[in-house]
Amino acid sequence: MALSFFFCRCAADQHNDTTYSGLKKVNFEGIVHGDSTHLFVLRNPQGAELCMTNYGGRIVSLWIPDRSGTFRDVVLGFDHIDEYTAKPSSFGATIGRVANRIDHGKFILDDDTVRLDINSGEHSIHGGASGWQNQVFTGRQLSDSSLLLSYTSPDGEGGFPGKVAVQVRYTLTADNSLAIHYTCKADKRTPINMTNHSFFNLSGDPNNTILQDSLYVNADSFTLLRQDLITTGDYWPVAHTPFDFRTKTAIADALGKPGNAADQLAIVQGIDHNFVLNTQRDSTRLAASLYAPKSGIQMDVYTDQPGLQVYTGNMLDGSRKGKRGIVYKKQAGICLESQYFPDSPNKSDWPSTILEPGDTYSHVCVYKFSARD
Repeated sequence: MALSFFFCRCAADQHNDTTYSGLKKVNFEGIVHGDSTHLFVLRNPQGAELCMTNYGGRIVSLWIPDRSGTFRDVVLGFDHIDEYTAKPSSFGATIGRVANRIDHGKFILDDDTVRLDINSGEHSIHGGASGWQNQVFTGRQLSDSSLLLSYTSPDGEGGFPGKVAVQVRYTLTADNSLAIHYTCKADKRTPINMTNHSFFNLSGDPNNTILQDSLYVNADSFTLLRQDLITTGDYWPVAHTPFDFRTKTAIADALGKPGNAADQLAIVQGIDHNFVLNTQRDSTRLAASLYAPKSGIQMDVYTDQPGLQVYTGNMLDGSRKGKRGIVYKKQAGICLESQYFPDSPNKSDWPSTILEPGDTYSHVCVYKFSARD
């Protein structure tokens, strides 16, 4: 086992308040909306570690070995709960009720117009200002390697109809996979589209951008955006575009590629698009893979959802300092978010996000980590 991990583990054992990745549990003890916040620590027998706060169901750190056996923290985040509460963000968060943007914050349900909180220009994003990334979940550690987070969303929260009971189980498996299982039940018809908004930097050093990382996405098409970042309702083939990741491609090469749909890159100054997966909602089929040549860490993504939002951290602008005082500049992280397609409540031809009373919303996403030369 690498010495770097050995010393961190000894420090953690001697000072129970400090995690392997260097976080202090006491820094996450607080009160938000009248509820207590904490840092939960999951570990597996291989020495991997996942740290989460119940504020927003956020992944704070993920400690994974690289090709030499040295452990690295591969997600962006902050050292203190105050950094999460002082300035709204989605770093590492559990997103709901509905991930991504909804056109002008409204949609038709049962012949009625549902009006939502507007928090992104003229639109609603990630459930509005009262989205679940800004709520305190109840946490219950099921084992050393598993955590269950629960939340009850009241009828009318963010403008959405129905009371929703939410549970999200996070498991750090023996093969260094992070498995996330979302479930919801509602007492009225309501849209549900959950995801996790972690920014990954597999080099383990956010001073490096993700531009040299190689990305594979198992998708033949993606959903087009309007200038205001709302999906048009059309699919576009990835062939002969910068969005063709059907073979592993360095992100920098993709962003510099001319061709059809290159104007889509200009809209968001990079990639912030939903890919239409070929996996037929089969969570045993590979949806995406990301590889960082600096560390040798690879992350494979499996999900039962129809879409994957790829976001290359275009709006990170150097205004936030994260863990270890590192400034998060543009493209310091990448998000790979399993989901239904953006603005689905307004797109009747797309897979429906509507959860019926008596039914259960279920969503699985697995991030499997390995290392190679």
